[in-house]
Amino acid sequence: MEAYILLGSFFVLILIGTPVAYAMGMAALIGAWYIDIPLDAVMIAIANGVNKFSLLAIPFFVLAGAIMAEGGMARRLVAFANVLVGFIRGGLSLVNILASTFFGAISGSSMADTASVGTVLIPEMVKKGYPRDFATAVTVSGSVQAILIPPSHNAVIYSLAAGGTVSIAALFIAGVLPGLLLGLTLAIMCLFMARKRNYPKGDVIPLRQALKTCADALWGLMTMVIILGGILSGVFTATESASIAVLWAFFVTMFIYRDYRWNELPKLVHRTVKTLSIVMILIAFAASFGYIMTLMQIPLQITTALTALSDNRYVILALINVLLLVLGTLMDMAPLILILTPILLPVINSIGVDPVHFGMIMMVNLGIGLITPPVGGVLFVGAAVAKLPMEQVVKALLPFFGALLLVLIAVTYVPALSLWLPQTVLSR
Repeated sequence: MEAYILLGSFFVLILIGTPVAYAMGMAALIGAWYIDIPLDAVMIAIANGVNKFSLLAIPFFVLAGAIMAEGGMARRLVAFANVLVGFIRGGLSLVNILASTFFGAISGSSMADTASVGTVLIPEMVKKGYPRDFATAVTVSGSVQAILIPPSHNAVIYSLAAGGTVSIAALFIAGVLPGLLLGLTLAIMCLFMARKRNYPKGDVIPLRQALKTCADALWGLMTMVIILGGILSGVFTATESASIAVLWAFFVTMFIYRDYRWNELPKLVHRTVKTLSIVMILIAFAASFGYIMTLMQIPLQITTALTALSDNRYVILALINVLLLVLGTLMDMAPLILILTPILLPVINSIGVDPVHFGMIMMVNLGIGLITPPVGGVLFVGAAVAKLPMEQVVKALLPFFGALLLVLIAVTYVPALSLWLPQTVLSR
């Protein structure tokens, strides 16, 4: 009965239009009242939820991504990707995916990726003869890489939701191979579709211009080297790398590229603070919601229920995938990570799945949810950038969903994709 009170009140509040963050906080208060827990305990859980040093990584990475997205770095990365693969048939679709790989490794945000890369490449692809809906589908699906490739904001949130028991550095490193696999799978599919539909080839960039483009993009690419190189070498932690990324992004944008005006910086910081205030409120209320769930032993009950259905690891993982895919279409990614991680971690621990591996499974599942209606935030951004109805974009996305599901199956049932790199690097 306790679980029905907590979860029922949460879903009722969602259905009447209450924002997710406040729905979690109010449901936690209702649950605490029902089980006769002092409301002071809920307030303490809310405060403790955001009183964590590791959370500093989120505002720093968001600010770094915002500076680089608006400072001309996305345009230079697109130009660099065009030098590498733009001359192939269907090359602009490959440029799109590769640019998402580069920019995702800098911004850590799928929405920023879609908005930045899409603004540059969707009109260019249409101009060169690609269907607008195809260009949008490539942009939207390619941006899912940003969820996996470090520095992923959602990896930090997952580490927090796991109670800090999962290293952020391990999650960052674990996302490299799944992220690259996702990009490679989408690229192969785009090459096949380009040949089948006779999409145009691009021009080979003259050597002198190619060298100039590469040199121009090098400053932005150095961000990836600084973030990953610093973490892998042990020079600084994942949280410290975020602050260094901000300093580097500021230096490159304001003193090297000089495409951004100084008087626009306060507005950018204001937008970043508004975004972060929403995220932090969500994290705080999710902590209280998780606290009440733990007191009610809801994670234990769900673990018992799932293991009663089957004792086969692969069957349970398949059931969890279905659950995550369905919920990912109905709610945004961050609240789902905060709600589901404390519930599902005991389940995956009971069947012997590594929490880092499960983090990657969750990221891919919920990343697919971000581009799936009815609540696909990245899908809405892509449709808005392309000025297309959402239904048309979803229709063009159907073959891309197939590719993403193949990657999900590989990440779920081949643990080495997620675990080999962090085990190899961190053991040193």
